[in-house]
Amino acid sequence: MAKADKAGGKTERPKPDGPAGKLVAIGEHVTQQIREGESPTIELTVRSLSNVVYDEDTQKLGVGDKTSERSFFNVAHAKKFLQTLEVAAIAKSLLDIGKHASLRDVFYMAKRTIPHTKVNVVDEQTESDKAIEDLEILTGSTREQLNINANKMGSVAGNVVIEDAGDMIDWSKLGSGGWSIPSNVESITFRKVSAKYVLYMEKAAVWERLHEDKFWLKQNCIIMSSQGQSTRGVRRLLQRLSTEHKLPIYVLTDNDPWGIYIYSVLKYGSISLAHMSDELAISDVRYLGVTSDDVERYKLERHYIKLTDKDLARLEQMANYDWFKDHAEWQRQFKLMKKAGAKVEIQSLSSRGITFISDVYLPEKIRKQEFID
Repeated sequence: MAKADKAGGKTERPKPDGPAGKLVAIGEHVTQQIREGESPTIELTVRSLSNVVYDEDTQKLGVGDKTSERSFFNVAHAKKFLQTLEVAAIAKSLLDIGKHASLRDVFYMAKRTIPHTKVNVVDEQTESDKAIEDLEILTGSTREQLNINANKMGSVAGNVVIEDAGDMIDWSKLGSGGWSIPSNVESITFRKVSAKYVLYMEKAAVWERLHEDKFWLKQNCIIMSSQGQSTRGVRRLLQRLSTEHKLPIYVLTDNDPWGIYIYSVLKYGSISLAHMSDELAISDVRYLGVTSDDVERYKLERHYIKLTDKDLARLEQMANYDWFKDHAEWQRQFKLMKKAGAKVEIQSLSSRGITFISDVYLPEKIRKQEFID
């Protein structure tokens, strides 16, 4: 797998502890099994709630020691085994040529018919996405380190200057759209960071409201969002601002189970990506709102939206998570939401005035330090 150099010789093999070297090791392991007449098999850490461990000291989710084997000669495993190796080959080729591909690109690169069959290696992108997550477990490398990126789905504004691919970018001078956060933020360098905190919100529409009101300028902060659940690029950027620049991270979401889950993922890590909590979780993140207390204080009850059966089931599930079940304040919030039988969106604050959230709600809560930690 070594590449030829310009003189017709061969370059050195990839470093064994690097992403490419680890991919080579997977291939050699499978090849050795075949040579010895064994069933090609790979061992994977189980990625499910049953194997997720909450560390109270670090306040992060991690994976336990449960593993499972995936064998090519097991009918139930064969296709997933092939998908993992196919995506590994794609990642290795990307690293070899120094190019990056999107998740969608990888799906189409892997989507081919197995010779002499009518079966495709992958039929849906969810299959190639899961194979990429398998590779993260097998190599200990993030998908970004494997040169695979997701779509850009986040915006940020603030008094910050970064260097990205040789370009100097000022987050305070990018018009109404702000800086579009890429999937991979490892290579950016912070040249100037002038802010007291970072305010992250789940809704792009709320970010647009705050950006138009120049909230980041008036309050000397950074505002950031992605639509719905935060992307890995957003989470990693937040973590870098927290660890490298010691900025507090405040989270603003709807008063519903899904908004609180967004906060939970930022703070503790996600169940599906527990193996990457060290790179993504931010243990000192604090929840700013919207809380059930805010609903009463600002008389937002008339904007209640009834909780669905799915909402209630999610609420019950979260209340029993290890990282929430002994947290008195969160249990109180869960009970208040369940008692009301309803949820409230951030935008309901606009009923108090279009700039109420910028001029009153957020400044007051931050000044009074009304967070849930």
